[in-house]
Amino acid sequence: MSSTNSIFEIKDYGKISFHIKEIMDSKNLTRSALAKLADVRFEVADKWYNGNIERMDIDVLTRICYVLDCNVSDLMNYTK
Repeated sequence: MSSTNSIFEIKDYGKISFHIKEIMDSKNLTRSALAKLADVRFEVADKWYNGNIERMDIDVLTRICYVLDCNVSDLMNYTK
């Protein structure tokens, strides 16, 4: 079925890239340490570390910024 016959149109909106791994590695901070300092489960810290975020939790993002002493713009960027 071609996209012209479909009720859905697939669009390329771009991509959000995460740089948390690089920042954590440069600070020698483990995922376990991030989880403890940000008061989140290890699985949550692991998803952020690996850039596997499906839905963004602003509270978690705020905690990560606090722990890593950085801004949101340091953690991610948008590419068209």
